[in-house]
Amino acid sequence: MRHRILPVTHYQQNCSLIWCENTNQAALIDPGGDVERLLAAVQEEGVELSKIILTHGHLDHVGGTAELVAKLGLPVEGPHKDDSFWLDMLPTQAQMMGVAPVASFTPNRWLNDGDTVTLGDQTLAVYHCPGHTPGHVILHHKATKKAFVGDVLFKGSIGRTDFPRGDYEQLVTAIRSKLWPLGDDVTFVPGHGPTSTFGEERASNPFVSDKRLKQ
Repeated sequence: MRHRILPVTHYQQNCSLIWCENTNQAALIDPGGDVERLLAAVQEEGVELSKIILTHGHLDHVGGTAELVAKLGLPVEGPHKDDSFWLDMLPTQAQMMGVAPVASFTPNRWLNDGDTVTLGDQTLAVYHCPGHTPGHVILHHKATKKAFVGDVLFKGSIGRTDFPRGDYEQLVTAIRSKLWPLGDDVTFVPGHGPTSTFGEERASNPFVSDKRLKQ
Protein backbone atom coordinates (compact mmCIF):
# COMPACT_ATOMS: atom_id res chain seq x y z
CA MET A 1 0.00 0.00 0.00
CA ARG A 2 1.23 3.48 -0.87
CA HIS A 3 0.20 6.85 0.50
CA ARG A 4 0.60 10.56 -0.19
CA ILE A 5 0.06 13.28 2.39
CA LEU A 6 -1.95 16.28 1.19
CA PRO A 7 -2.18 19.18 3.67
CA VAL A 8 -5.45 21.02 3.06
CA THR A 9 -7.08 24.34 4.01
CA HIS A 10 -5.53 27.01 6.20
CA TYR A 11 -5.55 24.49 9.04
CA GLN A 12 -2.94 22.47 7.09
CA GLN A 13 -4.75 19.27 7.98
CA ASN A 14 -3.04 16.14 6.68
CA CYS A 15 -5.43 14.42 4.31
CA SER A 16 -3.91 11.11 3.19
CA LEU A 17 -4.45 9.55 -0.22
CA ILE A 18 -3.82 5.83 0.16
CA TRP A 19 -3.98 3.15 -2.52
CA CYS A 20 -3.48 -0.54 -3.20
CA GLU A 21 -0.77 -1.00 -5.82
CA ASN A 22 -2.23 -4.33 -6.96
CA THR A 23 -5.73 -3.06 -7.74
CA ASN A 24 -5.27 0.73 -8.01
CA GLN A 25 -8.16 1.19 -5.56
CA ALA A 26 -7.70 4.36 -3.48
CA ALA A 27 -9.22 6.14 -0.50
CA LEU A 28 -8.98 9.57 1.05
CA ILE A 29 -8.49 9.65 4.81
CA ASP A 30 -9.87 12.85 6.36
CA PRO A 31 -10.61 15.05 3.33
CA GLY A 32 -10.91 18.31 5.23
CA GLY A 33 -11.36 20.56 2.20
CA ASP A 34 -9.71 21.80 -1.01
CA VAL A 35 -11.61 19.11 -2.89
CA GLU A 36 -10.36 20.07 -6.36
CA ARG A 37 -6.78 19.78 -5.15
CA LEU A 38 -7.49 16.34 -3.72
CA LEU A 39 -9.10 15.16 -6.95
CA ALA A 40 -6.13 16.52 -8.91
CA ALA A 41 -3.80 14.41 -6.74
CA VAL A 42 -5.93 11.33 -7.40
CA GLN A 43 -5.61 12.00 -11.12
CA GLU A 44 -1.86 12.60 -10.87
CA GLU A 45 -1.37 9.23 -9.19
CA GLY A 46 -3.58 7.48 -11.73
CA VAL A 47 -5.63 5.70 -9.07
CA GLU A 48 -9.36 4.99 -8.70
CA LEU A 49 -10.98 6.65 -5.72
CA SER A 50 -13.38 4.17 -4.12
CA LYS A 51 -14.11 5.42 -0.58
CA ILE A 52 -13.62 8.05 2.11
CA ILE A 53 -12.35 7.11 5.57
CA LEU A 54 -12.79 9.44 8.56
CA THR A 55 -10.91 9.38 11.86
CA HIS A 56 -13.20 11.82 13.67
CA GLY A 57 -15.89 14.43 13.15
CA HIS A 58 -14.12 17.78 13.40
CA LEU A 59 -14.68 20.12 10.47
CA ASP A 60 -11.01 20.42 9.49
CA HIS A 61 -10.95 16.64 8.93
CA VAL A 62 -14.32 16.07 7.26
CA GLY A 63 -15.15 19.40 5.59
CA GLY A 64 -14.77 18.12 2.03
CA THR A 65 -16.67 14.88 2.53
CA ALA A 66 -20.18 15.94 1.54
CA GLU A 67 -18.85 17.63 -1.61
CA LEU A 68 -16.90 14.51 -2.61
CA VAL A 69 -19.95 12.33 -2.01
CA ALA A 70 -22.10 14.68 -4.11
CA LYS A 71 -19.56 14.66 -6.96
CA LEU A 72 -18.61 10.97 -6.97
CA GLY A 73 -21.13 9.05 -4.87
CA LEU A 74 -18.37 7.63 -2.67
CA PRO A 75 -19.16 5.58 0.43
CA VAL A 76 -17.96 6.97 3.75
CA GLU A 77 -16.50 4.75 6.50
CA GLY A 78 -15.91 6.07 10.00
CA PRO A 79 -15.60 7.50 12.47
CA HIS A 80 -17.04 5.70 15.52
CA LYS A 81 -20.71 6.47 16.15
CA ASP A 82 -19.85 8.43 19.30
CA ASP A 83 -18.81 11.27 16.97
CA SER A 84 -22.23 11.45 15.30
CA PHE A 85 -23.01 14.66 17.19
CA TRP A 86 -19.95 16.34 15.64
CA LEU A 87 -21.14 15.40 12.14
CA ASP A 88 -24.64 16.64 12.93
CA MET A 89 -23.07 19.93 14.05
CA LEU A 90 -21.07 20.53 10.87
CA PRO A 91 -23.13 23.58 9.81
CA THR A 92 -22.59 25.05 13.28
CA GLN A 93 -18.89 24.17 13.22
CA ALA A 94 -18.50 25.97 9.90
CA GLN A 95 -20.30 29.03 11.21
CA MET A 96 -18.15 29.12 14.36
CA MET A 97 -14.94 28.81 12.31
CA GLY A 98 -16.03 31.50 9.85
CA VAL A 99 -15.87 29.32 6.75
CA ALA A 100 -18.33 28.54 3.96
CA PRO A 101 -21.34 26.41 4.95
CA VAL A 102 -20.70 22.67 5.18
CA ALA A 103 -23.50 20.10 5.02
CA SER A 104 -23.90 17.44 7.67
CA PHE A 105 -23.99 13.79 6.59
CA THR A 106 -24.23 10.27 7.96
CA PRO A 107 -21.47 7.77 7.12
CA ASN A 108 -22.37 4.58 5.30
CA ARG A 109 -20.51 2.65 7.97
CA TRP A 110 -19.58 3.52 11.53
CA LEU A 111 -16.29 1.98 12.67
CA ASN A 112 -15.72 0.12 15.93
CA ASP A 113 -12.64 -1.10 17.75
CA GLY A 114 -11.47 -4.32 16.12
CA ASP A 115 -13.04 -3.62 12.73
CA THR A 116 -11.08 -3.65 9.50
CA VAL A 117 -11.23 -1.41 6.45
CA THR A 118 -10.39 -2.99 3.10
CA LEU A 119 -8.94 -1.27 0.08
CA GLY A 120 -8.30 -3.55 -2.87
CA ASP A 121 -6.03 -6.29 -1.52
CA GLN A 122 -5.06 -4.24 1.53
CA THR A 123 -6.51 -4.31 5.04
CA LEU A 124 -6.26 -1.66 7.73
CA ALA A 125 -7.05 -2.42 11.36
CA VAL A 126 -9.32 -0.02 13.25
CA TYR A 127 -8.69 1.07 16.84
CA HIS A 128 -11.12 3.24 18.80
CA CYS A 129 -9.02 5.92 20.53
CA PRO A 130 -11.30 8.39 22.33
CA GLY A 131 -10.15 11.48 24.19
CA HIS A 132 -9.73 14.16 21.54
CA THR A 133 -13.26 13.30 20.50
CA PRO A 134 -15.34 10.41 21.88
CA GLY A 135 -15.60 8.63 18.53
CA HIS A 136 -12.03 9.03 17.25
CA VAL A 137 -10.52 6.02 15.46
CA ILE A 138 -7.06 5.33 14.06
CA LEU A 139 -6.04 3.03 11.21
CA HIS A 140 -3.04 0.70 11.18
CA HIS A 141 -1.54 -1.00 8.12
CA LYS A 142 0.56 -3.80 9.55
CA ALA A 143 2.39 -4.78 6.36
CA THR A 144 3.96 -1.35 5.86
CA LYS A 145 4.11 -0.41 9.56
CA LYS A 146 2.09 2.75 8.94
CA ALA A 147 -0.65 4.30 11.06
CA PHE A 148 -3.04 7.16 10.34
CA VAL A 149 -3.89 8.64 13.71
CA GLY A 150 -5.83 11.85 13.08
CA ASP A 151 -5.57 14.16 16.08
CA VAL A 152 -4.77 11.51 18.70
CA LEU A 153 -0.99 11.94 18.58
CA PHE A 154 1.45 14.41 17.04
CA LYS A 155 5.19 14.69 16.85
CA GLY A 156 5.98 16.09 20.29
CA SER A 157 2.36 16.56 21.36
CA ILE A 158 -1.10 15.00 21.68
CA GLY A 159 -4.60 16.04 20.66
CA ARG A 160 -6.50 18.78 22.43
CA THR A 161 -9.07 17.64 24.97
CA ASP A 162 -10.86 20.93 25.68
CA PHE A 163 -13.57 20.34 23.08
CA PRO A 164 -17.01 18.97 24.05
CA ARG A 165 -16.68 15.42 25.40
CA GLY A 166 -12.88 15.54 25.26
CA ASP A 167 -11.04 13.70 28.03
CA TYR A 168 -7.32 14.00 28.73
CA GLU A 169 -6.95 10.81 30.79
CA GLN A 170 -8.95 8.85 28.23
CA LEU A 171 -6.68 10.11 25.43
CA VAL A 172 -3.45 9.23 27.25
CA THR A 173 -4.82 5.78 28.07
CA ALA A 174 -5.81 5.22 24.44
CA ILE A 175 -2.34 6.19 23.20
CA ARG A 176 -0.56 3.89 25.62
CA SER A 177 -2.96 0.94 25.36
CA LYS A 178 -3.82 1.06 21.65
CA LEU A 179 -0.91 2.73 19.83
CA TRP A 180 2.23 1.69 21.71
CA PRO A 181 1.56 -2.08 21.39
CA LEU A 182 1.59 -1.70 17.58
CA GLY A 183 5.37 -1.28 17.74
CA ASP A 184 8.04 1.36 18.14
CA ASP A 185 8.91 1.04 14.45
CA VAL A 186 5.46 2.16 13.25
CA THR A 187 5.55 5.47 11.37
CA PHE A 188 2.41 7.52 11.91
CA VAL A 189 0.74 10.27 9.92
CA PRO A 190 -0.82 12.78 12.34
CA GLY A 191 -3.70 15.09 11.57
CA HIS A 192 -1.35 18.07 11.39
CA GLY A 193 2.41 18.49 11.12
CA PRO A 194 5.25 16.07 10.39
CA THR A 195 5.27 12.30 10.69
CA SER A 196 7.06 10.51 13.51
CA THR A 197 7.30 7.00 14.97
CA PHE A 198 5.67 5.56 18.04
CA GLY A 199 9.13 4.75 19.37
CA GLU A 200 10.27 8.34 19.05
CA GLU A 201 7.19 9.59 20.90
CA ARG A 202 7.59 6.99 23.64
CA ALA A 203 11.11 8.29 24.15
CA SER A 204 10.58 12.05 23.92
CA ASN A 205 6.94 13.17 23.81
CA PRO A 206 6.43 15.45 26.84
CA PHE A 207 2.86 14.22 27.35
CA VAL A 208 3.04 10.44 26.85
CA SER A 209 6.69 9.36 26.95
CA ASP A 210 7.52 6.37 29.12
CA LYS A 211 9.70 8.58 31.31
CA ARG A 212 6.97 11.18 31.77
CA LEU A 213 4.33 8.67 32.81
CA LYS A 214 6.60 6.83 35.23
CA GLN A 215 7.04 9.97 37.31
